[in-house]
Amino acid sequence: QVQLVESGGGLVQAGGSLRLSCAASGRTGRTYAMGWFRQAPGKEREFIAAISWSGGSTYYADSVKGRFTISREDAKNTVYLQMNSLKPEDTAVYYCAAQGVYYSDYALREYDYWGQGTQVTVSS
Repeated sequence: QVQLVESGGGLVQAGGSLRLSCAASGRTGRTYAMGWFRQAPGKEREFIAAISWSGGSTYYADSVKGRFTISREDAKNTVYLQMNSLKPEDTAVYYCAAQGVYYSDYALREYDYWGQGTQVTVSS
C-alpha cells in the first residue's frame, strides 16, 4: 500500500501563490504517474495536473494551464503543485493521487492511491 499526505494549503488573496506538497510513503516503489485533483463545494472532483513516472511529461487542465506547475522529486518521494495567480474560483480541497501501474498513456488512466486532501481558499 501507498499512503499520500498533502500539505501546503491555506488562505491566500487573489493573485497570490501557494505550493502544495504530497509526500508518499509505504511501498513507494509502486507509484508511477502522479496527479492533482480538486473538489469545490457542490461540485464534482476535477482533474488539475499530472506528471509522468520519469517527470519528463506533464499534463494540465485548461483552467490552470500557465498558472500551475506540477513537479516531482523522487529522492523525497514527493510531488509538488506550484500555484500562481490564484483566483477565487481555485478555492477547493486539493487531492494528490498516484497510479500503481505504469501506463504510457497515464493521462487517460485511473488512479490507485489518494490522499486526504488539503484546503485552499482564495479570497477576492
